[in-house]
Amino acid sequence: MKLFMNKPASCFRLLLALLAASMLCAATAAADIREDAESAVSGLHRNNAAEKFPDDLNSIDVVIEIARRCVWNNDLEVADIHFLLALQKSQILEAKLAVPPAAPLPEASAPPTPPELKLPVESPEHETTEPPGSSRLVGVKGIYTVVRADTLRLVAAKLGVTQQHLRGMNGLDAKAYLKVGQKLAYNNRKIIPQQLKDGIIINIPDRTLYFFQQGALVTSLPVALGSVVKNEKYVWQTPVGKFKITAKLKDPTWTVPRSIQTEMEEQGKEVISSIPPGPENPLGKYAIKTSIPGILIHSTTRPSSIYSFSSHGCIRISPGQMEGFFPQVKVNTRGEIIYKPVKLAVTEDGRVFLEAHRDVYNKSANAIAEVREMIEKQKLAELVDWNKLKSVLQQKRGIAEDISLQQVTGVSGRTLL
Repeated sequence: MKLFMNKPASCFRLLLALLAASMLCAATAAADIREDAESAVSGLHRNNAAEKFPDDLNSIDVVIEIARRCVWNNDLEVADIHFLLALQKSQILEAKLAVPPAAPLPEASAPPTPPELKLPVESPEHETTEPPGSSRLVGVKGIYTVVRADTLRLVAAKLGVTQQHLRGMNGLDAKAYLKVGQKLAYNNRKIIPQQLKDGIIINIPDRTLYFFQQGALVTSLPVALGSVVKNEKYVWQTPVGKFKITAKLKDPTWTVPRSIQTEMEEQGKEVISSIPPGPENPLGKYAIKTSIPGILIHSTTRPSSIYSFSSHGCIRISPGQMEGFFPQVKVNTRGEIIYKPVKLAVTEDGRVFLEAHRDVYNKSANAIAEVREMIEKQKLAELVDWNKLKSVLQQKRGIAEDISLQQVTGVSGRTLL
């Protein structure tokens, strides 16, 4: 702050406005507060803060552990207070260490070609152990190698899986911090929910965008979608429905929706009507307008938020992946946002796969009845192991899992919706 004391008052006010905008972006979703705190604490551990200030770091660890336990107990308001306290204490300790803030580095510091779900990524960070094996599936079973600035949340966002998935597959304790070079097994195999000749499908429960050209899946990308938080005044859920791309913007200005301005005012924050292009703009470098009012497909300044429900309804894509996706999409491209927590598919060799996600917006009725109806309609009852089916529906791991009773041939590959 001392660096700005001698600047003109107008510059100082601009700085305050930008800082307020940055804080707004973090405060509009509780997940962003938690992300910043977790990233900051992880950075302190990577920078060996325990060697110089063991008591200070231990105090921060205690606070963030309390915050995590509050989340587990669904006491989110108290959790966010402790996450914010942990973040503030971390920033003080960062200043003592005289190191840069430990927030995630810009996307350019990540691997130059972020992983896509469609094809295995041949790079030192990714080793494919089992490809999907069917045109009805995307994603792989693979091994990810931790790189600098990685947190568990950021790795999960890159791969399109949950943190719980990574902890479970790798036996990680909830308090564990990642180390550069550490190997993490993962499985991000998913069922393609719907085929198009040309266009975009976004399935809300699996937080994935599927892009088709000339009848083929070009890519599938993990995305962040509207928050699950719902109250009488605000509903930030991503809506379902068909759309078309109406415009493409590079270095966009974010015009803050009136509903968000009202939220700022009620929370006692400075009301901001727009944010110009730059590092504080939550839209990042690219924004794609859709015909659904207020809904954009855009990059983000918070890559760790990908594969979560933390936006005000827009669809966020990782900045690195948006670099490749943006030029491929044309104005007037059609698409649809769908809501399918449960997906079923039969592969070319007759194996039956089931994928189940949480019903985050409480839109689905009886998942077991829904799947049973799909199976009976397609005459697959004799191919299915019903115990496996029930297990997949109960666990809701968000992975395409083989529920075949046995290997059966002669059934053409198809997706059952």
